[in-house]
Amino acid sequence: TRHLNMYFVALTKSNVNPALVFEYLFQKIRVLKAYLGEDFDENSMRNNMTLIYELMDETMDFGYPQNCAVDVLRLYINLGNVKPQDEPEPQQLTKQITGAIDWRREGIRYKKNEVYIDVLESVNLLISSTGGILRSEVTGRVQMNTKLTGMPECKFGLNDKLVIEKESAAGRKKPGVEIDDCTFHRCVRLGKFDADRTITFIPPDGEFELMRYRVNDNVNLPFRLIPAVQEESQTKCSINLKVIANFSDKLFATHVVIKIPVPKNTSKSKIKNSFGRAKYEPEQNAIVWRIKRFPGTAECMLSADMELVRLVRPKAWDRPPINVEFQVPMFTASGVHVRFLRVYDKAGYHTNRWVRYITKAGGYQIKI
Repeated sequence: TRHLNMYFVALTKSNVNPALVFEYLFQKIRVLKAYLGEDFDENSMRNNMTLIYELMDETMDFGYPQNCAVDVLRLYINLGNVKPQDEPEPQQLTKQITGAIDWRREGIRYKKNEVYIDVLESVNLLISSTGGILRSEVTGRVQMNTKLTGMPECKFGLNDKLVIEKESAAGRKKPGVEIDDCTFHRCVRLGKFDADRTITFIPPDGEFELMRYRVNDNVNLPFRLIPAVQEESQTKCSINLKVIANFSDKLFATHVVIKIPVPKNTSKSKIKNSFGRAKYEPEQNAIVWRIKRFPGTAECMLSADMELVRLVRPKAWDRPPINVEFQVPMFTASGVHVRFLRVYDKAGYHTNRWVRYITKAGGYQIKI
């Protein structure tokens, strides 16, 4: 792996898992960034050889990666820019160095116990000029911000199709979503997930990414676009576009930007649109239509007539796709939603839970 002009390499005597080696190198760079700064260079490495030897000693033993958690390392290796938050008791320090849970320290206290959950999805779509869907998928991630006292255990549940099917066999019938390619934060107990698809973990304190996932089937597309392009002659071209919002009228989309490509030899344009602001931007070779707030189930139209400069050597227009950007709060294109979050702790305190959903455009393109 490479950082600036330096290469980090690993030597091995036997045939080891290359993914393990790469992960250790990436974690090593992350630790060095925490101690030496984001842009550490050769001079920083030379001037801190004692620190680097200490970090090597703690992060690897006999060729096996050990503790690579910055939060724990800074408790007892206090050099460079990293400073310990609180001086730990010697007994607590021993537990954290040798214990399995190195992402959370003991003795955390909050007056109000709260958990914030953000389900963030990105929709990738490619539609052919005839209206057929060539590619549609949703990539999502679950971000959490935990403010919990002690060492609680959490159980987190989504409307996973496999879990729903088990419950439907017991008499409950609810729709589920087929979730693929799940990757988790290292705090999640993978054995329990493999056994019964339950996500069980002791969360880190503060913000972290719990999981990532992908959904390919039954994607709810937030917007439907119907373009019509007519090249009337070498000097005239017209574009009509209808946009339909496919989500509930109780919701709305924000920061909607639709980039409609036009021929490079366009000289003038006459644009009419039902709402929002549309403008021909020559540097992008496109009409850029911006809508601050797009209500659910609404329809809007845009029509544009372009005057083209006659070319000496006429060349066919390659017609790039229409690109759409948007953000829809409290909507998931995949249909994924949080079913429950249970917090178990010895103290038995009450926890406030907050869930937010946001869907935005990834590569949302319509060929014309």
